Amino acid sequence: MSTSAQDSATADDFSSGFRKLNTKHSSGPPPERVKGAVSEIYNGVASWSTQGDFWNWGLHDEDVLREIRSLIPGFDEHGTDGFSEQLYFQALRQVPVPLADYAGKKVLEVGCGLGEGLNFVSRIIDASEVVGLDLSQAATDRANARLSRGERLRFVQGDAEDLPFADGEFDVVLNVESSHNYPDLGGFLNEAARVLKPGGYLSHIDLFIDQSHELLGRIKQQDGPLEWIEDVDVTERVRSAIRKRLEPGSFYRRNFSAKKLSVKTRIMMGRGGSHLAGADFVGHRDVVDQVLEATRIRPRRAQQSYHSYRHHIARKKP
Repeated sequence: MSTSAQDSATADDFSSGFRKLNTKHSSGPPPERVKGAVSEIYNGVASWSTQGDFWNWGLHDEDVLREIRSLIPGFDEHGTDGFSEQLYFQALRQVPVPLADYAGKKVLEVGCGLGEGLNFVSRIIDASEVVGLDLSQAATDRANARLSRGERLRFVQGDAEDLPFADGEFDVVLNVESSHNYPDLGGFLNEAARVLKPGGYLSHIDLFIDQSHELLGRIKQQDGPLEWIEDVDVTERVRSAIRKRLEPGSFYRRNFSAKKLSVKTRIMMGRGGSHLAGADFVGHRDVVDQVLEATRIRPRRAQQSYHSYRHHIARKKP
């Protein structure tokens, strides 16, 4: 992380961004406010997250776990619970490109956060170029400082709705638990299609509320640049990972407890980091959480009706 980004990014950015993101607006928050709040949240995460503690809500699937262990033996025995990696592997393995056939290909992840997920992907495939993009400058600065390996793996700051890449530059675009934060889902999908080569693939895996699910359904029915070829409901596998992280004494709980965070940041993240880990998605709401929201010490999430977690694959039309 550059000195300037490190100086400006603190754990309290998370609580500031969370509060802004969940401030109610009669017609929805302005797009630039959403982007600013999301960037603040990930600036904050960049200041305290360690290597394997939290990249996403995770996925728990014994078959996926066995596949990863066959490729990277013991990957989940040191500094990680393995759930976040399983979600990334799900995003990768469903792409109709054999893992052994990535030589010479270029892969982009939009919404890469701190880059740990894409770093994991780069250990599985032998792509010629792997690029991560995120809105948070602090996140991409940290990712480059800790993980970059020249063209083999690098990170850039940018907007998912205005990608700083040439037309047809990538063979595969990944988007993992990120697009629910985008004000314009359609704009992102158009940009993803633009930077894909004809015949290239988008792997999009994320959580949905009624409105976003209906919007994606309408987009899929349009005669756009993408052909939608797969839709897999992974809701229960994601919920299984969340429940395991919320168990007392879990790897996630132990790591969260050890972090040096201010009281207000801990309040925003929920008791024991439960809010951050996806507690709402599994109906986990303890008395402390209810009191904090009832007294408005912590804002109630503006969107608490996430009902499913889905994985979509699309191919760019010739």
